[in-house]
Amino acid sequence: MSDSNEKPRNDLYEERVSQAKVVRKIVFFCVIGFILIGTILLTSGYFYIKNALGPMNEENPQEVEVTIPIGSSASQIGTILEEEGLVRNGALFRYFVRYNNESGFQAGDYVLSTAMTMDEMIAALKDGRVIQEAELVFTVPEGLWLEDIAGIIAENTEHSVEEVMEVLNDREYIESLIHRYAMLTDEVLQEGIRYPLEGYLFPARYDFLEDNPPIKEIIETMLDRTEAEVDPFLAEVEDGEYTLHNILTLASIIEREAQHSEDRYLISGVLYNRLEQGMRLQVDPTVSYALGEHRYMTTYNDLEVDSPYNTYLYPGIPIGPIASPGSDSIRAAFQPEETDYVYFYARYNGEVIYNETYEGHNQTHQMYRDEWIEAESEE
Repeated sequence: MSDSNEKPRNDLYEERVSQAKVVRKIVFFCVIGFILIGTILLTSGYFYIKNALGPMNEENPQEVEVTIPIGSSASQIGTILEEEGLVRNGALFRYFVRYNNESGFQAGDYVLSTAMTMDEMIAALKDGRVIQEAELVFTVPEGLWLEDIAGIIAENTEHSVEEVMEVLNDREYIESLIHRYAMLTDEVLQEGIRYPLEGYLFPARYDFLEDNPPIKEIIETMLDRTEAEVDPFLAEVEDGEYTLHNILTLASIIEREAQHSEDRYLISGVLYNRLEQGMRLQVDPTVSYALGEHRYMTTYNDLEVDSPYNTYLYPGIPIGPIASPGSDSIRAAFQPEETDYVYFYARYNGEVIYNETYEGHNQTHQMYRDEWIEAESEE
């Protein structure tokens, strides 16, 4: 009996050993295959980028006249160069510019060559020998509501506020922008959003060659500036807890609450602390936006307004931005200062006072609330 039992056991052992050898061979060849594929992809990528950064035609160079309009972004310049046959990939030009932190491109007329590398092209584009005169110049300050920005556009062009707002609320147009801009998603079309592009029109000075450019050209120029601001942070968004829409919403709150750069980063830290601890943000500018009225102070009745923008009534980050944040506020929203504070109070004079406890915060509030009452009465 022992001999008959031993033989099946030996057969089973040998079968398992054989299977293990087969598995090891499969794993070995899979690893080798992955290594080969990875090597091929890396090598191909290297030569593709090297080729893309090099001259388009060094052996039989041709000179090409190029016009760079005033206010052109790196993305727009890349598109122009690609269309003129001076670079292989306009998007790669933009990423190359971002990676090397290049800036200072000048509007003007250039004669560029297909024998130039991308580095040489960038150097030439900083010369700006023939600067074009701007026919329209206007500035959008930080922290404005979209309605106010529409007013500035109307004041400086022949377009009416109603015409500007009609374009800004055109769902079909917004959907087309979502397909064109990586920073825009369907979040801007959520039910309850007041204006889809609120917070996405970058506050800055704008120069246009025409005295009355089309409304869409103005909007897209402003969107280009916002995209250039957020582009360096997109990788962080992909790995983070919050969407870009969420972060721009926080940036808009920071913009409305802080007057000084150092406060923006600290207020950002406070907002993130409140979110992490499950506390409501409870910031007054969101209530003003929910009401649709600019206010110095919010009353207890105001805090009850039923709106997804009201951070006293609803937890978490509001449904969307409440203003257009500037560069500093956007960076602060991405790079909050580490702090133990969970409360802050903005005084009328711009000073911000921080506290770790509600008791301390309430004392601060009682001490300085009359400043806002007096300011409101003088309006």
